[in-house]
Amino acid sequence: MTTDTYIYPFVKMHGLGNDFVIFDARKQSLEMTKEHTRLVANRRHGVGCDQLIVMHSSETADIRMEIWNADGTQAGACGNATRCVGQILLQETNKKSVSIETIAGLLTAQADDTLISVNMGKANLEWQSIPLAQAMPTDTLDYQKGPLSAPGCVNMGNPHAVFFVDDAEAIDLERWGPEIETDPLFPERVNVSIVSVSDGVLRQRVWERGAGITEACGSGACAALVAASRRGLVGRKATVTLDGGDLTIEWLDNGTVQMTGSATHSFHGEIRL
Repeated sequence: MTTDTYIYPFVKMHGLGNDFVIFDARKQSLEMTKEHTRLVANRRHGVGCDQLIVMHSSETADIRMEIWNADGTQAGACGNATRCVGQILLQETNKKSVSIETIAGLLTAQADDTLISVNMGKANLEWQSIPLAQAMPTDTLDYQKGPLSAPGCVNMGNPHAVFFVDDAEAIDLERWGPEIETDPLFPERVNVSIVSVSDGVLRQRVWERGAGITEACGSGACAALVAASRRGLVGRKATVTLDGGDLTIEWLDNGTVQMTGSATHSFHGEIRL
């Protein structure tokens, strides 16, 4: 860490209960480590969050965003965090649209009435891009774990396995989520979603790699819509209902996925690292 002080201001935000501690490294240099991430994310000894976000200056976008899971691993994409960072930038710049550089690529965010709409980039569907350990069709994967089988797999900047069931509430996600996340079939681990479809609405519960069960997952909601649409369960636009609330997801004709939902400030604070 290269700085003269160890006190760092942050903002706590959430998207549908998926919560983040956001640091602005444009104003104060910060090199995040796994140990720092685990400290900040700890809900007893730190601030508490599902993911930690660091905003950096960017030569190609309005900002560069780093995403760290609660276990200290780095993530490529997070839709709810992108909406939160997008809201910060939109208020800061008064622009109609802002660009956000991530490991997964360049994302854009804009205001949509009281909500934030983010283009999450292209849905990657090839087995190599998920990635899987071997060549397999990704619309209906030949895979089973306990009561769950035949997921649809989508990479939205991070890998997702979406299992369709009759009742999403009936699945013991805490039992099966970690087993599927670390299965050798998924060499970079995988986010696990349980989805049931009723009247064109997707009910989704999510186990996030490196974070566990979260109230919402933006990239997961995008993956769920794409996987459901590939099977003809819904069209290319639908509401996804997560534990924390609703997102509107649309799989656009150009292959990218648009996500619209809330971004909420919780509080500001400081922490010593």
